Amino acid sequence: MIVLERNELMSTRMNGSEIALGTMTCQRLGDRPAPRLLIGGYGMGFTLRAVLGLLKADTRVVVAELVPGIVEWARGPMAALTDGCLDDPRVDLRLTDVGAVLDAPDDRFDAILLDVDNGPDGLTRPANDGLYTARGLTRARMALRPGGILAIWSAAPDAAFARRLSQAGFEVDEVRTKARDNGKGPTHVIWFATRH
Repeated sequence: MIVLERNELMSTRMNGSEIALGTMTCQRLGDRPAPRLLIGGYGMGFTLRAVLGLLKADTRVVVAELVPGIVEWARGPMAALTDGCLDDPRVDLRLTDVGAVLDAPDDRFDAILLDVDNGPDGLTRPANDGLYTARGLTRARMALRPGGILAIWSAAPDAAFARRLSQAGFEVDEVRTKARDNGKGPTHVIWFATRH
């Protein structure tokens, strides 16, 4: 488990919605040639492994992880679980804030997958609040190629945030999915916001 105070951020037994974040995004991308993705928050790597398992050799995935200890853990005690996904040649691991990648002038993505908090607020660190504001959503929109997808994982629905996504110029699809890959456990939400 990855826990912050009393909040469980991720565990090996409830990973179905993190896998769904990756698989459903790939399904929406279809057969785009040489897709380029950004995953904000490595966590335990479930989303990254799902993406790598579905996309071709011409895929490029930037993984932005702020906490070096998470990467050390992935390459150390969790190495059997992570299956070397961080060393896949399609992966560009950056030990940085995902916001810094969004602001890079030359980086444009077909999909941005965010799972850095338990929803659209800065639970893990207050600075993450900026990702979910109107300004933050505009930053993400500008980092997407036309028709690109912003996918955001959340432990719970948030009607105000869904409206904010629409107001930021996205076509929004809110999907509810179970926390476990066997279809059990709590229900989580993934917003798929497509850039017009």
